[in-house]
Amino acid sequence: MRRRRADFEEFWALDDVSFEIPQGTTFGLIGDNGSGKSTLLKTMAKILHPDRGRIRLDGRVAALLEVGSGFHPELSGRDNVRLNGAILGMSRAEIDRKFDAIVDFAGVEQFIDQPVKNYSSGMYVRLGFAIAINVDPEILLVDEVLAVGDAAFQDKCAEKFVDFKREGRTVVVVSHSLPSLQNMCDEVAWLSHGKLVESGTASPILDRYLESTRADAHVDADGASHWGSGEATIDAVELLTDGERVDRPLHTGDEVTVRVHYTARQRVERPVFGLAIWSKGGVHLWANNSRDTDRPVEAIEGRGVRDCTVPALALQNGSFRVDAAITDPTTTHVYDYLRSAAEFSVARRPAEEMGGFVALNGAWADPVPTAPSTTGASQA
Repeated sequence: MRRRRADFEEFWALDDVSFEIPQGTTFGLIGDNGSGKSTLLKTMAKILHPDRGRIRLDGRVAALLEVGSGFHPELSGRDNVRLNGAILGMSRAEIDRKFDAIVDFAGVEQFIDQPVKNYSSGMYVRLGFAIAINVDPEILLVDEVLAVGDAAFQDKCAEKFVDFKREGRTVVVVSHSLPSLQNMCDEVAWLSHGKLVESGTASPILDRYLESTRADAHVDADGASHWGSGEATIDAVELLTDGERVDRPLHTGDEVTVRVHYTARQRVERPVFGLAIWSKGGVHLWANNSRDTDRPVEAIEGRGVRDCTVPALALQNGSFRVDAAITDPTTTHVYDYLRSAAEFSVARRPAEEMGGFVALNGAWADPVPTAPSTTGASQA
């Protein structure tokens, strides 16, 4: 207009992003706000089309990008199930067949014939989620809907994702809940400002991403990753057994002492020392701190050590890492958190339990003789 040329600035929401998602895996997209995660998911769902490059999808796709986005507020829940199901690609026969399961999953049986404008926000999103998850896709795209509904409904959603994984379906999920992604995902892709930082096995990448989000995080010369305010810092963590430093695989039942070497640059009142053990796959197995176990520390200043002894290691064979922390008495303010402060492995000996993480020392009893059956015996 007025013979003026439009002024604009070109912005690439995604630039040179390339990776493969293996079939049958749960794959996470992580990154800060504005990194391009949702744009990428919408491109996978074919809502947006890439200006360059291509996305190849092998299988039927369902997308949970905005739960309940196809609902009409004046229509009843029943009518919206049919409408939203059709929008998501379900046939009339398929909707009829799955209708009861959708309503039961959402938990809105009493209100299914009421206009959805009268639904609570929780009922609204539960119904939308129940419809989308029953589309029976081979590839499910999920954007920030892992926290819909109450705790009971979230458990049902988690079970549904486990079923998808068991059935060999592929799930691509965007979420800022790192514990959820740690538990769900086999692999992740980390995006930053529209570019791919890295992709691969979930646990180590999630750890590196978490460290990058800490404004006070830093890496020592030996590669150890710390974050915290720094009034007291952890110099090293070592594992001891039989009074000697651990230099071999441990065994189930061994007594193990975790020794924390620290430096307090000033007097720190009532510090709390904490430890955690994680599996190599990122499963949180154990935590212990000096406050909750009623071993308070009055104050620390200068260099020192604190020991925590586990009388009988209850872990089965595998590889594990130890995290250590020093916090204030509330445990909400962190002076120092050292990730992967130590690593160790547990080897299996003959005649020990196998499978899982914990050793419960289950014992099988000798067979108990049973009285012979009298069924059908004739009476004298």
